[in-house]
Amino acid sequence: MTTDKTVGAVSGKTVDWRAIDWRRATRNVRRLQARIVQATTAGKWGRVQALQRLLTHSFSGKAMAVKRVTDNSGKRTPGVDGVIWNSPGKKASAVNVLKRRGYCPQPLRRVYIPKSNGKMRPLGIPTMKDRAMQALYLFALDPVAETTADRNSYGFRQQRSCADAIQQCYSALGMHHCAQWVLEGDIRACFDRISHEWLVRNIPMDKVILRKWLKAGYMDGRTLYETTDGTPQGGIISPVLANMALDGLERRLREQYPKYTRARALGGQRPLFNYIRYADDFIITGRTKELLETEIKPLVVQFLQERGLELSAEKTVITHIKEGFDFLGHNVRKYPNGTLLTMPSRKSRKRFLDDIRATIRNNLHLTAGKLITMLNPKIRGWANFYRHVASKRTFSYVDYAISYSLQKWCRRKHRNKSSAWVKAKYFPAHLGRSSWFCGNLTDSEGQSSKVWLYLAARTPIRRRAKGKNEANPYDPRWDAYFEQRAVTSLLDSVQAVEWLRKLWYRQQGLCPVCQRKITKLTGWQASYLTPRRLGGSAGAYNRVLLHPECPVAQLRQTSV
Repeated sequence: MTTDKTVGAVSGKTVDWRAIDWRRATRNVRRLQARIVQATTAGKWGRVQALQRLLTHSFSGKAMAVKRVTDNSGKRTPGVDGVIWNSPGKKASAVNVLKRRGYCPQPLRRVYIPKSNGKMRPLGIPTMKDRAMQALYLFALDPVAETTADRNSYGFRQQRSCADAIQQCYSALGMHHCAQWVLEGDIRACFDRISHEWLVRNIPMDKVILRKWLKAGYMDGRTLYETTDGTPQGGIISPVLANMALDGLERRLREQYPKYTRARALGGQRPLFNYIRYADDFIITGRTKELLETEIKPLVVQFLQERGLELSAEKTVITHIKEGFDFLGHNVRKYPNGTLLTMPSRKSRKRFLDDIRATIRNNLHLTAGKLITMLNPKIRGWANFYRHVASKRTFSYVDYAISYSLQKWCRRKHRNKSSAWVKAKYFPAHLGRSSWFCGNLTDSEGQSSKVWLYLAARTPIRRRAKGKNEANPYDPRWDAYFEQRAVTSLLDSVQAVEWLRKLWYRQQGLCPVCQRKITKLTGWQASYLTPRRLGGSAGAYNRVLLHPECPVAQLRQTSV
């Protein structure tokens, strides 16, 4: 029988998983990460190594690493050993096994997921122990990566997003004096081809542990394959390793081509180029096609060859801004009147509508209410992703296409009913619209309520304020800045639900269980202090905002 207690990894004392002081553990890890940032900025690499060892051997770091891999969405996905940590006793015991001495990672379990072009993307799933070890060493490596990263790198980084990269595109191409030619770069199989020798030589972390991860191999079915290069997609630390391998290209370009040149050299024209990267996709803007083709592209090729990488010939092209280009699911194009517009790309729109149509077509047996509960998260998520660009016309078209598919669904479901009957039942007037798809949904308590299809066009369009390039989430000097951005982002995401905003302000943005900040990055859940089935009210005073992993039962016990 597994208990909730085990012997501590550092102190030798009995540890109760539920009794761990997470505020103190978080504070200890954050303090060490801040010291790593300071040492990295000062170039004291010996000090960095000592602080990294201190963090990876600390009880707080190990407990936080176990918490991270057991709270995320992949916590129920096992590796090749079939083991998952799904109880407090197993989690407490896991803290004990995170030791450097004698550590030997197991091969990854290879799975395949479909890509948008019809091909399959390989993913490697580590065991729970290997995931926790990667999370532990990531705590020590990520502060270094953030401090040394390229200024305009936005993929797989804290407090940065795709929307920031798109906003930077607008800044780099929107003015009349900006460069007009764009090199669209794509690295061929970036994760699979990064040189192991380069990583071991240049990544500032424990070389023994890194080499073991890189050479662990993977299991495809019952066959074990060796890994001679690349980092596995699916590992917690792999995105940071890939980012660090690609960092430095912007600095090299800046040294070769300064951002601002003398007015005499370019006749008063200011920027010579701009560089924007998200993961392994990047663009470089230039004033002439010849500059990009004969000077900048060879420099990029040489930079990648040093890391065992190469550009994809079919996806790396040079285009004029008036022709437009697709980047991160967006189409960026400057029109003849000089206006730069960033909109959802046709490929992204088609892929989204194909998924929606397939969902509608394959669920003829569902009620309208249940179908709406399947469609609304997809529509809302897609619309929220594009709410920072010129998407209003695209949103209106998407709503029309979905409505047309739902009309066909209704006709197939009720072949013997008239169009007037179908409209009266499924498309009544609502909020000033002549027709709006709706259905009835019965909750667990047997109460029926009407639900409405979410319309993408009702998503407000707001230009995103891009974060400062020099801001470092591990540097305490930027805490106030990131806290303000987190507040703005969270309130913007819950703007349609007024009671969520009130709850957040009432709690001062803190989770009442763990007393940590509730942000868009951490996620949240709304729970009832007194359950509805026990007579609890639906009012805001009976609700509370928590982190997804924090149990509301603890609050219910104290409120009784």
